[in-house]
Amino acid sequence: MSLTILFMPESAYGPTNNCIGIGDILRKRGHRVVFAAEASWKGKLEALGFEEDLVDLAPPTEEEQDPGQFWKDFIRDTAPEYRKSTLEQLETVTKPIWEALIDGAKYCEPQLKEIIERVRPDVIVEDNVITFPALLTAGKPFVRIVSCNPLEVRGEGVAPVFSGLPADDRSQWGAFNAEYDRTHREIWTAFNEWVVEQGADPLPDLDFIHEGDLNLYVFPEIADYVDARPLGDSWHRLDSSVRETDGGFELPASLADRDGSLVYFSLGSLGSADVALMQRTIDVLATTPYRFIVSMGPLHEEIKLADNMWGAEFVPQTKIIPMVDLVITHGGNNTTTEALHFGKPMILLPLFWDQYDNAQRVHELGYGVRLSTYTFSDEELTGALDRLLGDGALRERLAAAGEEIRGRDGLRRAADLIEQAGA
Repeated sequence: MSLTILFMPESAYGPTNNCIGIGDILRKRGHRVVFAAEASWKGKLEALGFEEDLVDLAPPTEEEQDPGQFWKDFIRDTAPEYRKSTLEQLETVTKPIWEALIDGAKYCEPQLKEIIERVRPDVIVEDNVITFPALLTAGKPFVRIVSCNPLEVRGEGVAPVFSGLPADDRSQWGAFNAEYDRTHREIWTAFNEWVVEQGADPLPDLDFIHEGDLNLYVFPEIADYVDARPLGDSWHRLDSSVRETDGGFELPASLADRDGSLVYFSLGSLGSADVALMQRTIDVLATTPYRFIVSMGPLHEEIKLADNMWGAEFVPQTKIIPMVDLVITHGGNNTTTEALHFGKPMILLPLFWDQYDNAQRVHELGYGVRLSTYTFSDEELTGALDRLLGDGALRERLAAAGEEIRGRDGLRRAADLIEQAGA
């Protein structure tokens, strides 16, 4: 039976790419796949074979915007705050993100109702961190995807989400939770009242999103938290969800003709907008005997690469990671899970949100090294590179784990579960 499946991803590249990967499998199975993505994605999803019925999260501008431009601008404006601790960021980064998300949810609520009326979906899939009441009150099976670190699903046995605190030391958990309550209680209460006014159920305490009829989360079993925080029967882990829509990649001659281990460096579509951080890291990497592929991001013209590097504004990450020996990343959930999917160790330079949680998890499990993003010394970065690239046992262990993760085929498992939800 052919289904009509409506996807609504967050405007950032990570969740949108995750939905593209799953949606592509469903489309190839004969289902109608419609994206209610944010308007800056116009034309990009249609080119991949999907229908577009897009929403504005704020009053539209006359200028054409790049996909996810709203969040790129937000990151640029708040970048100085990333030098603060995760506790301090609750007031100056995390809360403003929630406020922006709330404004967007309220603004697009009437549009979503119209889209649902037009599309008449059999299943609604949301990959975001905030509730859109129209998706819940449509009377259709609602699928929630968590493509952030799964600490987003809270529990007493795990560290607070967004904290980057260690799993085996609870001494700072209470203070972090108290500060989250202090900084977020008022905006959560007001948002919860609005959600109920729209006809949806009340939100869980201090959470900004409901559980779905079906809940999927993208995180490998080898790094998961279910031993400390079990999940209910509606929750299903996708060990990975790696899209198959990226184009091919051939190693440029400038790197192919050189010796040395090959490393991929990306701070994501948002982190790469911090040109000073990108350039500082690149300048340190230039002193090593290794080769680097660099995802340079939207301000690529302001970044200067060294002779042992090749880079571009956009690179086909899912085709590059299998080729390299190590990944340097901001700890975004897509890059973190893709690195584990392909069995690669990581160096992590987190900036905000769940990036600290991913960085801490990889570090405490021994799959990589978390560094202080803005204060690492040259020797810390080069030492981490030497140590991880020289650890043959770790690389063998991760290679075996990657083979197991790929065998679980999270992409098709997600498509199967979504089909079952709409049956």
